Amino acid sequence: MSAAPVAVRHTEGLVHGFLVLRTLEGDTLADGDLIQVAHGDRVTNHLVFSFRDGSVRDETAIFSQRGNFRLLNYHLVQKGPAFQRPMEVLVDNATGQVRVRYTDEDAREKVISDRLELPPDVANGMIFTLLKNVRPDGPPTAVSMVAATPKPRLVKLVVTPRGEEPFSIGGSRRKAIHYVIKVEIGGVAGVVAPLLGKQPPDIHVWILGGEAPAFVKSEGPLYLGGPIWRIELTSPVWPQVPPADSKDGKDKREIKH
Repeated sequence: MSAAPVAVRHTEGLVHGFLVLRTLEGDTLADGDLIQVAHGDRVTNHLVFSFRDGSVRDETAIFSQRGNFRLLNYHLVQKGPAFQRPMEVLVDNATGQVRVRYTDEDAREKVISDRLELPPDVANGMIFTLLKNVRPDGPPTAVSMVAATPKPRLVKLVVTPRGEEPFSIGGSRRKAIHYVIKVEIGGVAGVVAPLLGKQPPDIHVWILGGEAPAFVKSEGPLYLGGPIWRIELTSPVWPQVPPADSKDGKDKREIKH
């Protein structure tokens, strides 16, 4: 299956969403902020996870949405005990320049700078956006991704819709489209990986369909060789305050200026 850019069916815009990262057992690992701004057909997508143990995963993808989605620049920083190694990844799609800065097993900082022939469908930092635009009743969709192993290499992501699954918001029942993403390494490494137990696990993503599609949940590793974690939407929680005085109807909460 050949990879190709995903056509724009729903344009991106101004967003500030709140996410939570958990283990599959439900233990909270990190709180997330998704901030998105658009200027013309140019969109900046910034996703930050702040871990309870002090780790940070900070990802920025800048892409255009003129006809097809196309990555322009990508920047990823991950550091802290939650990750196998500290790493920074920079991708310039126009030049094909990829720069990876990481710390090896001996705590030595290393830098790999490489130039790749990047196809127009590179999807780093854009997966959730692309899934809101693929047709759930269509054939599997394939896109490319730059993976830092830490040496940068191109892999293929094959997205297959698996039908609808029910979920609820309060007392309202909804249905989300379940997508399965398989990572195809390709080449000799792709043949050997399953034999060595290094084939990346499938990634599962749930998208609410309709006229304004929305991300609902995902399950998969955040880095190569990492554990499977769950990302979900979350809501703000307000501090508890004393109830209003039932006699005079006044609120006894102290207002500080």
